[in-house]
Amino acid sequence: MYYPEELVEEVRMKNDIVDVVSGYVKLQKKGSSYFGLCPFHNEKSPSFSVSGAKQMYYCFGCGAGGNVFTFVMNYENYTFAEAIKLLADRAGVALPEVEYSAEMKQRENHRARLLEANKEAAKYFYYQLRSKQGELGYRYLSGRQLTEETMKKFGLGFANKTSDDLTKYMKQKGFEDKLLQEVGLAGFDERSGMHDKFWNRVMFPIQDINHRVIGFGGRVMGDGTPKYLNSPETPIFDKSRNLYGLNFARTARAGNIILCEGYMDVISLHQAGFTQAVASLGTAFTSGQASLLKRYTDKVLLAYDSDGAGVNAALRAIGILKETGLTGKIINMQPYKDPDEFIKNLGKEAYQERIDNAENSFFFEIRMLERGYDLHDPESKTAFHKEIARKLCSFEIEVERENYLEAVADKYNIGFENLRKLVHTYAAQTGLVKPVERPKSSMAKKAAPEESGKRVQRMLLTWLTDEPALYTRIQAYIEPSDFTDELYRKVAERLFADIAAGNYNPAGIISMFEEEEEQREAAALFNTKLEAIETKQERERAFHDILYAVKKNSYEYYSGKLGSDMQALNQVIAGKKALEELGKTHISLD
Repeated sequence: MYYPEELVEEVRMKNDIVDVVSGYVKLQKKGSSYFGLCPFHNEKSPSFSVSGAKQMYYCFGCGAGGNVFTFVMNYENYTFAEAIKLLADRAGVALPEVEYSAEMKQRENHRARLLEANKEAAKYFYYQLRSKQGELGYRYLSGRQLTEETMKKFGLGFANKTSDDLTKYMKQKGFEDKLLQEVGLAGFDERSGMHDKFWNRVMFPIQDINHRVIGFGGRVMGDGTPKYLNSPETPIFDKSRNLYGLNFARTARAGNIILCEGYMDVISLHQAGFTQAVASLGTAFTSGQASLLKRYTDKVLLAYDSDGAGVNAALRAIGILKETGLTGKIINMQPYKDPDEFIKNLGKEAYQERIDNAENSFFFEIRMLERGYDLHDPESKTAFHKEIARKLCSFEIEVERENYLEAVADKYNIGFENLRKLVHTYAAQTGLVKPVERPKSSMAKKAAPEESGKRVQRMLLTWLTDEPALYTRIQAYIEPSDFTDELYRKVAERLFADIAAGNYNPAGIISMFEEEEEQREAAALFNTKLEAIETKQERERAFHDILYAVKKNSYEYYSGKLGSDMQALNQVIAGKKALEELGKTHISLD
């Protein structure tokens, strides 16, 4: 939903960033800023800074930065609309109601009613587990070594042996038969009438990323079938676009997400401290689920069962992860079948070692491929090598393909050049792998001066953000067009205008940009590290040098465009004059 800029600013200004971030990160004041361990990457020494004056945060380690909206969006993995709602509620700011058409309003009300039904059923199952009727289920979960705290965290419950008690309870709460059938809690047939979908089962509520119950999984007690029963697809439950445990895993900040096959695997891993674990919902892993994971990580560790079915599922998942642009690795569970068994027998320290030594997905594929060939038979061995060459052709980036080619040749004792020829032959025959066009060497030579010019521009913007009063002393020499990068120029335009109008507001500038990468880059402009200079004379000289360098870079930039852009002529003339004046001008920092 679109919110007016004035309202966005009101919400931002009423949420002090130091207070908000302190709710997530332990901060300690150092000088004018606060520092703590960055929540967006693993580090041992605090490099994450929060500035109350600028109302911004910035990590000097990983480059994460922005204002209070950016922080909530990145930490909670929220959209902007979700972040502004959270912060508006926190500050007591009323947001305008969404105006729905009659049809949209009816649809939203219906979805809300379905969610309400699931929430009520989850409460019912939860209390049944802790009643006399639920003793069987409670003993089962306790026997699986789950603590009461873990059962509570995941809202585990029990569906009684009788086949209609939930239906009766829900109808007493005002939920009609049709809705109970639609949400997947009840069924109907001529012989039994209305009856519960789940009975005599331990219940696993399935939650979306906002902790709303959207469905259920039930594990039967005894030898009944099916062993696991899941809610059907409903208007609020799309199995291919949700993952069990993601509501907790999305804020784990472990640098990866562990993908399992079953609910108990996820719960056991979370209880052991691996809160980044998730599982697909009774179906094979899908591209929709991979896209969902990509919102929260770029590295997925597969913890599938070590049996044949698990291996096949892992091989299929690897392909889906690659197509989505995710890196996949495989956790070796041997000699146990799954994470639950592994942790019960060897403990979390041993499992952490398996995580640290997770196998590269390409080598896992090759290792599984090897099982189908007799490497003692020359013909079979040659066929295996050809299959390796075929798989190497899947790498479109030449340097990546070369790295894997070298590693595979070494691992399987294949001559590097022989394997390379085999790859090139296969690629030529199939049309796979086009030669990569390397950039000309002159490009590298041009990059250094360009980056140097951008660096002094960043330094000047940071200095002016720290000491905005300096702008009035240099505005005769500097203007937004002197910032040759488009994003830098936009920031300078807004910053200079705000300072001139007495509305100095660096955090508000971040909100100008919609893309997260642009917000990070804008935040970096206000947090460039400046060298510590002790004397006033040295600081004045340094500031003058930075200002002069920005103006000189601008002059050279527009001089280079004169051949194709006549509008640059005035900029060059003005720039040359300003440079001459700056060369003989002293700028006081008092």
